[in-house]
Parts: sequence; C-alpha cells; structure tokens
Amino acid sequence: MSSMVIKNARIVLAGEVVHGSLQVKDGRIDAVHQGVVNHAQGIDLEGDDLMPGFVEMHTDNFERHLMPRPKVQWAEIPALIAHDAEVAAAGITTVFDALGVGDADPDSLRGSTWGSVLSAMDACSREGLLRADHHLHVRCELPAPNTIELFEPFYKHPRLSLISLMDHTPGQRQWENIEQARTYYTGKKGWSNEKFERQVAHSGELQDRYAEPHRAYFVDYCRTHGIALASHDDTTIAHVMQAHAEGASMSEFPTTLVAARTAHAHGLLNVMGGPNVVRGGSHSGNVAASELARHGLLDIVSSDYVPGSMLSAVARLVQDEILTLPQAVATVTLHPARATGLQDRGQISTGLRADLIQVRWVRLQQGQRHGVVRAVWRAGQRVL
Repeated sequence: MSSMVIKNARIVLAGEVVHGSLQVKDGRIDAVHQGVVNHAQGIDLEGDDLMPGFVEMHTDNFERHLMPRPKVQWAEIPALIAHDAEVAAAGITTVFDALGVGDADPDSLRGSTWGSVLSAMDACSREGLLRADHHLHVRCELPAPNTIELFEPFYKHPRLSLISLMDHTPGQRQWENIEQARTYYTGKKGWSNEKFERQVAHSGELQDRYAEPHRAYFVDYCRTHGIALASHDDTTIAHVMQAHAEGASMSEFPTTLVAARTAHAHGLLNVMGGPNVVRGGSHSGNVAASELARHGLLDIVSSDYVPGSMLSAVARLVQDEILTLPQAVATVTLHPARATGLQDRGQISTGLRADLIQVRWVRLQQGQRHGVVRAVWRAGQRVL
C-alpha cells in the first residue's frame, strides 16, 4: 500500500479554504485534516495552496506543437511530449486534447489524417511517458467536405469522450465580424488577403452543402456511443435551442450574453476561455467571459490556446472580486470534470483521485497576484 502526507497547506476545498494536511493512500485522498497536525514525515508545502488538479476540456495546444508554423509539421511523439510537459506545468492533470477534423484548405493540419497522432498517444501512454491523463475532444468542422472521412481514426476510440460541433463560416458565430476573421486568418494562419477572399467566397457554398448532414451524423454518433456533445460559438437563441434539442451539455464560447443566458436556462454549461478572462475580452470581439461571470453564467474556464491561462484566470476572477477562490477553482476542476463524465476527480474530497497541485502566489510589479505551480501529483504520483 503506497501512502503520502502533504502538510502545512492552504487546502482549497469545495466551499472553503482551510489550513491543514492531507493523506493519500493508493492514489486516492484518504483524509483531510484541518489545523496543525503533527506529522513527523510528509511533504511540507510551507503554506502554499493545495488545489485539485485542473481538468482541461478544450485546448488547441497539442495542435500548436504539431504545427508550430504554417505548413511546418512536427514529429508526433516529440510534439506530444512537449505539449504534455507544458500542460502539466500549468497544473493540468487531466487534458482533453482538442483535435480538429475537417478543412477545405489542403495546407491545414485539420485537413490531414490523425491516425499517426493517435498511435503516438497510445505508444507514449503505454510507455508511461505522459504526466497528464489524456483524453480526446474531437472538434468537427461541419461545412468541410472531408470531416466525416477524417473522423474515421477516432471512430470508437477509447480516449474519445467529447465532440464539439463547429462552423467557422465567416459572417456568423465567432466570425460575425468579417474583418476580425481576416485579421485571424492572415495573421495566425499566414493567409494572403487574396486567399482569404477566395475562401470566404467559397465558404457559403460549403456550408449549404455539408453543414446540416454532417451535423446530423455527429449528433447521432454521440447519442449512439454515449459521447458528450458541445456546441460551439453560439450567438443566437436559435443556435442554443438547436444544440439543446440535439442533446448538447455544453455551450463552448458563446459569443453573446443572450446566448449564454439561453444556454443556462436550458441546462447547458457555458465554457469560456482563460485568455478571454485574463485579457478582459475576446480576441474575436465577442462577449467577455468576466461579464458572464458577473451574471452568474460562467461555468467552465478552458485554457483554449494558452495552458497557463487557467490559473491566471482563477487569479483574475478572485482579484476582481467576481468569484471566491473555491468558486473560481471549481470552474477549472469540478465543473469540467462532471461535464465530461469524470466522477472520480475535480475536488479535494476523501475517496477521489489524488490529482493535486501546489500553487505559490507571488506579486507582480503591477500589483497583481500570479500563481506559480510548484508541484503536481496525478493519482498520488508526483509528475512535476
């Protein structure tokens, strides 16, 4: 029987923060003690915070490592190991790697097959090379002609736990503002203005032809195989109502306050990006995550495209007095765990997995608090 004691910690529980110690046996939390307990042995956190390990259900970070520059593809195993180290260092112990399928652009990573990437994930897991617990979140681009074809390697894959339905056709949802879309595609994707104009001109035709039949296919797949379903970039009441009717449990990155309110009214959890919280607004010009939080509409914070933004978002929500520390921590732990069907993690409670992180708070020159992840345990084993 393996055991471990962590002492002298500020333990972030579901509804309060207490000073005390924690015992782990066989990878699970065995006991939580408040106050000073005389443990001769144990890991002394010196008053640092002890939080549940973060559960990240939507990160583009693996894709960024696989294609660090436009048209530059990196080897799968080095990319995965680098991505895994980065998310672990950010306090993420469970990660849903978001991999996009479907793109009419032949130069895009999401227009390529994912078979070799999945093989790399399985190989690294077998060899015990990964720090975090990796699951799959497949992001399906509905208007792309090759979406179903590229989904084939994920069909019945044991890591697949979440599917989201995307439609990035310019002029609606995330890209309601065409000029914001132009900035993104010519900047991050390296497109010329001429290529952007060609793609926009062709996008409406693709949407008309493929979006609805592809949507029906993936909705049916989720129902049949018990996979969690999320909508993406809901903008209108109609968008949310369609997602609700299809069985979605989450609304990822709603772009308007009315969409977020409608989602909550119909039982969908709102997911917003950590960078949105930290920057004070969306890079696409859509509704701010902090505004949703002030209205009680922010359920889950995802790192989106910056793994470290989850902890920074927690700090920002607390510093701005929008949420308490336990409430803010729940947006990156308990809520995403439950939304993705993980009942064995997400909070510090006896019987749950000992997925834990040590966080030390420092003051930046601007007076803001910044969290530094000092140690990470997954199922009681130190991985960082």
